[in-house]
Amino acid sequence: MTRKLALVIALVLALGSLAAGIAVAGGGGGDDQPLTGSTLEGATAAALAHTGGGTVVETEVGDDGSAYGVEIRLDDGRQVEVNLDEAFGVIGQEADDDGPNDQDGSSDD
Repeated sequence: MTRKLALVIALVLALGSLAAGIAVAGGGGGDDQPLTGSTLEGATAAALAHTGGGTVVETEVGDDGSAYGVEIRLDDGRQVEVNLDEAFGVIGQEADDDGPNDQDGSSDD
């Protein structure tokens, strides 16, 4: 009986550890998945054409109701996010006020 109880406890602990590992791996807390391959190339080209140049700082999938988001640092130092649809059509642009580590740069002190 003691052997069965030990086996059941070990099994429960193993399953609990597995579930916790899956939750941590899958629940990164955000949906900031970077673009890759031809999607990265198309989104980058469309966003840079829209802004007239600059440096791509970050790309992501599905932000603010768009299919793709491309953050660009303009030549004057400002940073903007260009939102694109699935066909890389521009659906909007907004000032990007993310501070260090993608934290909102505004303060309400």
